[in-house]
Amino acid sequence: MAGELVLLDFWPSPFGMRSRIALAEKGIPYEYREEDLRNKSDLLLQMNPVHKKIPVLIHNGKPVCESVIQVQYIDEVWHDKAPLIPSDPYQRAVARFWVDFIDKKIYELGSKVWKTKGEEQANAKKEFIECLKLLEGELGDKTYFGGESLGYVDVALVPFYSWFYAYEKCGDFSIEAECPKMIAWVKRCMQKESVAKSLPDQEKVYEFILQLKKVFGIE
Repeated sequence: MAGELVLLDFWPSPFGMRSRIALAEKGIPYEYREEDLRNKSDLLLQMNPVHKKIPVLIHNGKPVCESVIQVQYIDEVWHDKAPLIPSDPYQRAVARFWVDFIDKKIYELGSKVWKTKGEEQANAKKEFIECLKLLEGELGDKTYFGGESLGYVDVALVPFYSWFYAYEKCGDFSIEAECPKMIAWVKRCMQKESVAKSLPDQEKVYEFILQLKKVFGIE
């Protein structure tokens, strides 16, 4: 089932990191192609004509779009290696619920933290921390969200850690002070090579966001 595997991605994308982690965790070789989002390649536009966004996973010439769908696809195709999605139907439903929660909340609220100021930023920080605390509650005393091994929710959430430093610098707050259990979980994830090698340096992401702030005229 291996065949030709290509990932069209952009290095700071937490969504692309999900696919990178899933492929690394399963030990699947693939070709990584960095996209210039200001000058999108013909291949990207051809493979994702609807959204024209990264990441796009191309398997034997066929595109799979949207990061959570890619992780599901990777897990189904290479199901015999490091399974990520629970086999139990109820546990699978719970995992999908939390991945949906992460997709609807974390990126948007994190973006508001670095894009806004004053009361709007304060509200975004408050809601962001509240969301992380809800995730801490779901994590409980487990090693990972899925139990003893890295799973679907872990893969969906941990890429955002690479953006935490930028959120903290732009919002002048400490995520670890508010959510120590979350950061302890992150550190466990980062001990895994599949995660550590898939996430970019936090300061590099912060520099990228500072460039974006200049582009958008955000002081």
